[in-house]
Amino acid sequence: MTRNPTDERGATAVEFAFIVPLLITLVLGIAEFGHAFQVQGTLSAAAREGVRLMALQNDPTAARAAVRTAAASLDPAITDAQIAIGIVGSNAVSCPATGAGSTSVRLTIDYPMPSLTGFFGAGFDLAGTGVMRCNG
Repeated sequence: MTRNPTDERGATAVEFAFIVPLLITLVLGIAEFGHAFQVQGTLSAAAREGVRLMALQNDPTAARAAVRTAAASLDPAITDAQIAIGIVGSNAVSCPATGAGSTSVRLTIDYPMPSLTGFFGAGFDLAGTGVMRCNG
């Protein structure tokens, strides 16, 4: 007895219905990961720009402005409250004018990235950090 190929159409539709959620989850995961990867790269670059300016000019206001300029593509934008500047290797609150020695400045950006698709939650907390020796 031979089977008619049209008898298999119902089984194919059921199998496809089982696979579609997995494929959609995979595609949304790829999109979410790609977006997070791009935002993380932007945060790292912005932290490097800000810490470089802070190490050379010792101006927190200019460093924060450089971070916001370097990360202008992010939505929502980075605020001053999300940018932390600290001195490593000393009890000072700013880079010493001379003889920096082992004193370094660290700039950290804490960024709550909203979810692109909303499928995996409301968002993710990302951070970008830059460290540079004072006075270059």
